[in-house]
Formats: sequence, structure tokens, C-alpha cells
Amino acid sequence: MLDPQSLITDRLRAIDASGIRKVFDLAKQLPDPINLSIGQPDFDVPPPIRAAAAHAIDAGHNSYTVTQGLAELHHRVAQQIDAEFQHDDLWNDYGSLIISGVSGGLLLALMTCVGPGDEVILGDPYFVMYKHLITLTGGTAVFVDTYPDFQLTADRVEPLISDRTKMLMLSSPSNPTGVVVSPQTCADLAALCRDRGVLLLSDEIYDEFCYEKVDSPLGPRCPSPANHSDDLLIMRGFSKTYAMTGWRLGYTVGPRPIIDEMTKLQQYTFVCAPSMVQHAGVVAMDVDMSDHVAAYARKRDMVIDKLSPHFKLTAPGGAFYAFPKAPNGHTGTSFVEQAIANNVLIIPGNVFSEQDTHFRLSYACDDNTLEKGLDILVSLAT
Repeated sequence: MLDPQSLITDRLRAIDASGIRKVFDLAKQLPDPINLSIGQPDFDVPPPIRAAAAHAIDAGHNSYTVTQGLAELHHRVAQQIDAEFQHDDLWNDYGSLIISGVSGGLLLALMTCVGPGDEVILGDPYFVMYKHLITLTGGTAVFVDTYPDFQLTADRVEPLISDRTKMLMLSSPSNPTGVVVSPQTCADLAALCRDRGVLLLSDEIYDEFCYEKVDSPLGPRCPSPANHSDDLLIMRGFSKTYAMTGWRLGYTVGPRPIIDEMTKLQQYTFVCAPSMVQHAGVVAMDVDMSDHVAAYARKRDMVIDKLSPHFKLTAPGGAFYAFPKAPNGHTGTSFVEQAIANNVLIIPGNVFSEQDTHFRLSYACDDNTLEKGLDILVSLAT
């Protein structure tokens, strides 16, 4: 008789089910929860993008594209990157790949560059997927303790670099903390990785939701290590900026040998990003999302104003998350349990960290829901 359990690999057994999914399961038990847990925009995909996808379907663009993605979308990506970072000769030595979301790109990058015995450095707290993808590739995650300010600085990273270090993963703006690294930190990390032969992977999925921008040829932009070095992988996506979370579209730019291998791997895994979504992505890159970003900046301000007097909170500079410390001697988990008992859904910090001292809330919701949830959290802290 077949024993399915015996067929499951040790590397899969080492990966826990997402704590976020566990909270979602709890949500099903509540009749009308105040949900501050969901990490996706509360607005819909803008009409021009929806229309472009529908037109692509009606026009018959429903087959595979080439693995690397549509030429038109590559052209728009090249225009964006060249204009933003002033890399006139970028495309001589570098390449791009259209990916099935940044999550898909992360898997491709780690499988391309990391193997058994290799180490990947990442800040703690970290995006929930990073740790488990490293485990999946057979690598070892090396955590940089960034508490309490959540800044992944070169001074904190350098002592952890070894002869087995292959990659440094940087997320700015950060999920779960919302912290944005400074231009100087970007420059320092870029220089450190270049000098030590470490690949810097810059996850910039929240690049438009940045409230601490710096000047660039395209106007105010989020600080990026790509302003200071070409020796890195940039990953950006359409999920957060344009609310295209279920459409699975992103792009990565980096050294051509790495991009070529990621493209080969994509051919045998994802095959290509969804064809009609790629056509919509070409249109999306010309859609102005500044009103939505401004609305989220106001939500961020509401979070800071209401929580800061009662919680230890590092002010988020981007994305749509805050990562307060649990009050009154609570662990992150025990405070989340108390919040859920009062009909507010938030995520315990140990989902994103080796510590259990904080919790994550998302302000990607309407203002009324956000205010109700914040008021209940304040009541639990006082």
C-alpha cells in the first residue's frame, strides 16, 4: 500500500504552513471581522489595465509567449530602468526577464544561484517567503537582527559574510515593517556586496508605495541600491502598484549570465508569465497611480497618529504595513490572540521573524475599517 507521507521530502517537511494562512482560517470563524491582515490593495485594477487584458483575450493573445516575455514589455522595462538609473549601456551586459510575479522570480533566482551549503543573508524581520525558499534550494538562511529600527545596514551585514555567502536579500520598502532603507544604506550595501563578491537581490515590489522618496530623473522615487551599482538583481512587480495580485506579473533585471539561467529555469517551470497579463502590463506602466499612493500615505499617517502614543512603533516609510511591539508584556502571538478575540485580524510577528515580540497590521483597507481596528488595538494596550 502506498504511504504518501513517506514520499514527502525532508526539505518540504522543514517548511511550515504560512502563519498568515492560519489567521485567514480563523477569519472564517468570525461573522464580520475587522481585517487588518491582508497584504493586498483595497482598490481594483484600474480600468485601462482591465480593458487591455480583455482586449488581449478577445484578440486571441491566449497562447504561450516566448519564455523571456513579450518584446513590447521588455522595451517598457528598459525605458523605465534606463531613465531611472541612468544606465545608458545597461543592456550590453545585463538582461531582463518577465516573471510570474516577484514571488516566482525569487524562486528562480534562488534556484539559479543558491545550492546546498550556500548561505543567504537576510534581515530579520523578513518577508515570510524568503526563509522557506532558501530552505527549498538547500541553502542556509543567515539572519541579521535589525531590531528595533529594522534597518539592514552594511555594519550589521558585514560580520555575517563568510566564504559560503552567495546572496544578500534586501526588501525596501519592507514587508512586514514598512521600513525604507536610506540612500546611504543603499550605497553602503551595494559597495559591500560588490567588494565581497556577493549577489545583492533587491526586492522592490512596493517601490511605488514609498513615502520617503529621493529625487531622480523620473521625479521622486524610492531609494534603491541600483542607484549605486549594476552588480545586482532588481525585482519589481505589478501586484501591489496596480492591484494585480492575482494576475502574477513582474520583471527582473540583472547580470546577463544569471538572467539567462533564470530564463532557462522558467522554461521548465512557469513556462512564461500569463500572456494576456503581459499585454496589460505594457499599458499599466503608463497608468498614474499617484492618487492611490497619496491615499495610502494618509492611511500610514493615521496608523502612526493612533498607535504611536500606545505602542513602540518604528514609523513605516513605505508599503502598507506597520510592525508594532506587542504591549503589556505580551508576546506577538498572545496579543494577536487577544485581538482576534476582539474581532480584529492581525498577524503575529513570529511569522516574519525568529522573535515573537511584535505583530504586523496591514492598512490596505478602507479608512472606516482601519479606524475601527486601530481603536480596538489601542483599547487593548491601555
